[in-house]
Amino acid sequence: MESILKLKLKLEDQAKLAYAGARNRLTIEEEKLSSMENKKSSYEKEQREQGMAKLNIKKMRQLSDAIEIMKINIKQQTVVVKTATQRLEIARIRLNDAMIERKTHDKLKEKAWQEYMMEATAEEQKEIDERNSFNYNSFLLYEEDR
Repeated sequence: MESILKLKLKLEDQAKLAYAGARNRLTIEEEKLSSMENKKSSYEKEQREQGMAKLNIKKMRQLSDAIEIMKINIKQQTVVVKTATQRLEIARIRLNDAMIERKTHDKLKEKAWQEYMMEATAEEQKEIDERNSFNYNSFLLYEEDR
């Protein structure tokens, strides 16, 4: 039982590490997406400012292209974030399963220990009863001989 429990603990630890890795990856991807959205917003702000200032067609075209590129990048990054979210959910489910298995084996081990202790106590009680019975019978025989 102990070796199985140790194995389940190792599997649970591995699942915890996998979950932490997936969580870190999701955080990184979310930060990238946020950065891209901020960059797009700054391009849009700059484009509005350029529209109010002296008309510079080349700069307006560059900003428009940059905004379109950022939109494409944001769509792609959104897919990456969704994938990372799905991987995190899978890791969470695996971790939960590993924890359940470990707890189950821990309870089985505890139950087996309690059964062993009950059997040992019953065996001890049986020996005590036999000893008392022997002593009592010996006492009765002694009293009869008197």
